[in-house]
Amino acid sequence: MPIRRLPEHLVNRIAAGEVVERPSSAVKELVENAIDAGAGQITIRLANGGIDRIEVTDDGCGMDRDEMALALERHATSKLPDEAIEAVSTLGFRGEALPSIASVAKLTLESRVRGADGWSRVVDNGELAGEGPAALPPGTRIIVENLFAKVPARRKFLRTPRSEYAAIADVVRRLAMARPDIGFTLEHDGRKNIAVQPGEDGPSRVAALTSRELADNHVGVDYRREDLHLEGLASLPTFNRGVADHQYLFVNGRPVKDRLLIGAVRGAYQDLLARDRHPVLALFLTVPSDRIDVNVHPAKTEVRFRDPGGVRGLIVGGLRHALDEAGFRSVQRPSAGALGNWQAEAVNDPGAMPQMRQSLPQRSNYSFAAAPSGQASVWESAAEFAPAPEGRRDETPQPPEPAARYPLGIARGQVDKTYIVAEAEDGLVIVDQHAAHERLVLERMNRAMANGGVAKQGLLVPEVVELDETACDALEERAGELAELGLELERFGPKAMLVRSTPAMLGAGDVKGLVTDLADEIAAYDQALSLKERLDHVAATMACHGSVRAGRMLSTAEMNALLREMEATPHSGQCNHGRPTWVKLGHGDIEKLFGRK
Repeated sequence: MPIRRLPEHLVNRIAAGEVVERPSSAVKELVENAIDAGAGQITIRLANGGIDRIEVTDDGCGMDRDEMALALERHATSKLPDEAIEAVSTLGFRGEALPSIASVAKLTLESRVRGADGWSRVVDNGELAGEGPAALPPGTRIIVENLFAKVPARRKFLRTPRSEYAAIADVVRRLAMARPDIGFTLEHDGRKNIAVQPGEDGPSRVAALTSRELADNHVGVDYRREDLHLEGLASLPTFNRGVADHQYLFVNGRPVKDRLLIGAVRGAYQDLLARDRHPVLALFLTVPSDRIDVNVHPAKTEVRFRDPGGVRGLIVGGLRHALDEAGFRSVQRPSAGALGNWQAEAVNDPGAMPQMRQSLPQRSNYSFAAAPSGQASVWESAAEFAPAPEGRRDETPQPPEPAARYPLGIARGQVDKTYIVAEAEDGLVIVDQHAAHERLVLERMNRAMANGGVAKQGLLVPEVVELDETACDALEERAGELAELGLELERFGPKAMLVRSTPAMLGAGDVKGLVTDLADEIAAYDQALSLKERLDHVAATMACHGSVRAGRMLSTAEMNALLREMEATPHSGQCNHGRPTWVKLGHGDIEKLFGRK
């Protein structure tokens, strides 16, 4: 078959396929054009997920009649003052958006420059359908109707209107985060779903577009390294989601979905969150234009860095620095459901108290006596007492300490041999002793590794741990790395490992369980992670085995020592899997439980 030139309408449709994949692609291009036009307010109206109709209105600089005709030609743009494409500072610059959309839909372009009359131009699937005067305020209005109506092969691959709308909302949300100085409104089938006002500060805009709770559960990021700058906000590890769709990344003000950046975020949180949980964040990276290529993809959603390793290090370092500064913070409030479970049935059921009395052991001579000051009132009986509930405090009275001195308060008791109850100046703090100590042990191990290695504790009698041959191979291959963490292993036949020492901070513990879990951990992540990430996973597994277990009775001194170390340790507000290690019931919450508010 001989080489031939393709007809113009087919060339346009091919170009449209690169730029306009679905309604959200068209919305992205049109809104970016509005931003580049200097708009202060942008309104997007949709019908049927944008499949039937998309309308984008802005109050930007507008276009005159001649510029409108030129804007509908391919590769015509006002965004490149010269040929230095690598120095482009606008969101769009290819000049393909309008003609590409107009080649696969009916496009109505209306615009007015301040001090002049408006003009309208209609193009239907690549053919000029009409033009004439238009009445509208200064700015531009673009209407796209029946996208892909004459390209059935493309239209049949569109998703449901609900899915297409969700993709559009994500696009608008990202662009609105990038420009808090601009107001955005998104309406779908007559219903207003996004409405943010111009002039908001960055954190308020991000919280308004993601979750209002993020405003109270984030850390600010402001980190520089040479001529790179990272800023934004990131959620505390305990404020997380099951999918990574709530991570918003921007490079030089441009929303991107870049694997390098996503991987860097995962690396920063990797020992703070379980692998199936993801933080909520919005990060804005500023890079000199000569160190980045934004012309990698037609839709401009991907970028290429001259120094990808430096960018990754900046993101990991910036996030870890911000999270370190958070100290022992976590999402402090229990869930509404958990609070609701505190409501006593007796509040709503007057008959509950008699039933409770009937449920008491049938003893004689019960009476209610006031306890000494500072202790709970008790039921007294001449006969034998019923078994004590699963809660305790030291029998020896402790001198009262001022709770105001300590953010996590003073330990007042232990519940179910699992939870420490402390009194803080502003409420009641409940600590999961195993989760908290697990984090503290991991942070100790990390510090020891940074200072040259973890101290070892030799076993008087080396312990033999039997495993399958594959697990032994994996442990033997990583024996040097494990030795840095204080665990000395030797091969002991084809299906066993000999343990000579364990990390001193873990104590003897369950050596067999530790080695077995480490074998599973290495088998699961050995190929997928870097050496540093593998070590972090191994350290986390060791920390879990070396921490105070639920079910262990602690003295008041031990509980207070745990609270004080938490206050002085970064990341102690969440365990190694991203769950909170402590929650707080404020005085106001407690008063509500008793109907005082």
